[in-house]
Amino acid sequence: MPLDKITFQNSGYFSKLMVDYLNQVDTLKPLYNNFPTLENFGKQIAEKQNNFPVTNRQVLTKALLQQYTNVSASDKTIANIQSLANENTFTITTGHQLNLFTGPLYFLYKIISVINLTEQLKKEYPQNNFVPIYWMATEDHDFEEINHFIFDEKVICWNKESKGPVGRLSTEGLDKVFEVFKAHVGVGANAQKIKDLFESAYLKHNNLTDATRYLANELFAAYGLVIVDGDDVELKKLFIPYVEQELLNQSAIKEVEKSFPILNDYLIQVNPREINLFYILDDLRERIVLENDVYKVNHTPIQFTKEELLAELYAHPERFSPNVILRPLYQEIILPNLCYIGGGGELAYWLELKKVFELHQITFPMLLLRNSVLLATQKQVDKMDKLNLSWSDMFMKQQSLMEVKTKAFSEIEFNFDQQRQVLIDQFKALEEIAAKTDKSFIGAVQAQSKKQLKGLDNLEKRLMKAEKRSHKDQLERIAMLQNELFPNNSLQERIVNFSVYYKEYGDDLIKALFDKQQPLEQDFDIITL
Repeated sequence: MPLDKITFQNSGYFSKLMVDYLNQVDTLKPLYNNFPTLENFGKQIAEKQNNFPVTNRQVLTKALLQQYTNVSASDKTIANIQSLANENTFTITTGHQLNLFTGPLYFLYKIISVINLTEQLKKEYPQNNFVPIYWMATEDHDFEEINHFIFDEKVICWNKESKGPVGRLSTEGLDKVFEVFKAHVGVGANAQKIKDLFESAYLKHNNLTDATRYLANELFAAYGLVIVDGDDVELKKLFIPYVEQELLNQSAIKEVEKSFPILNDYLIQVNPREINLFYILDDLRERIVLENDVYKVNHTPIQFTKEELLAELYAHPERFSPNVILRPLYQEIILPNLCYIGGGGELAYWLELKKVFELHQITFPMLLLRNSVLLATQKQVDKMDKLNLSWSDMFMKQQSLMEVKTKAFSEIEFNFDQQRQVLIDQFKALEEIAAKTDKSFIGAVQAQSKKQLKGLDNLEKRLMKAEKRSHKDQLERIAMLQNELFPNNSLQERIVNFSVYYKEYGDDLIKALFDKQQPLEQDFDIITL
């Protein structure tokens, strides 16, 4: 069995920004607070405890108990919600879109990372309580991103029009999606569990928020997971002063742009707007823009004077929705949160936001890259052994892997560096001769040198192609195996739905994930099922 370890840094699937963040490169340190180590959580606890109002805890607890009114929550989840009223209770949070039937596998990995970290922190800091939070992105409006999932290479899609916040979207029409899914799942005890879960979530709840809450609760209630819907009028009331600041001063864009010189060598994940807020109704989520002292809701006839808009804010705070720049601030205002766990893309935009938090005097949370997992069957691992493949091999880009294995299989020497150096030395000598005789010959010598070296490169490529043909069968088996583990040349966790593996392994899948995932380690988890 391949036993080599794959770190996030050497996996080849994380951006330079994430690699540098994980390596704690000095230039990035002004962009975050405490780096997520077990020891640093003590500092974060003290800081958050001194900077989180008790009144916010009371509002949060009351709002969550209301959100759970019609939910069959576990005793552990209810106890966790009630404990949030206490000053020694803190949260560890992850967020995710309301993807149909959870979307890709990493939905599970995010939540399990959060739960495992709370349990680890309780052992280290027993005087405190730690509550795992899943923040539902109920106010998002990018329906095309969430309206499908992939089961055994079949795209199960919900075709529907949606313009407003997806959490308020009616589940009408999902009965047809269920019929398609049911036909592909097949039979068996675990298959029936999957079908029952889908049916109960989406056919017995009226909107996508309630359906997603039910689904996540069914999967993780036993572990005390608390699910938060930020589209809540009582929670939004806590956010009113910060919304007013953004509307009147457009301050977030100025603060975010202060991070750009540090991020100059990286891809900027998100660019702020002049006003980083949306106006939302059941079927509307559009940006608020300021034009000639009039606040307008983009692509609608709705507009306000400054006085009218502030009156609207105080009367209906639920109609004001933060965008990607301000949503993290909203989260940290209403939660006694220590750490946000997210993917590389998420942490990339969080790293733009520290100055926004400093402006509003809100504690910036620790940022932890979520666990990543590769699931493999024993049959696939056995194939790897027969083909003499390591996990490092499997994480290589396929073209590079084919070339490496072709060279390993071949008895021919592929390295033409010696011949290349001979050519370089010969033409260098010819240039020196040309320089002493007729300098006009130098260009001709350089052109010939370039031609000869290119010819050598072409010979090397032709030899590689010929050897690939000679070892075609082995290379095809390797490629086929890699395609199984890395569908579409991407990480499995970004493509495949959990139901593919749950159908085969049932609750053993969830147990294996809990047993393996170690949130504070920087290793890519490989689990053999």
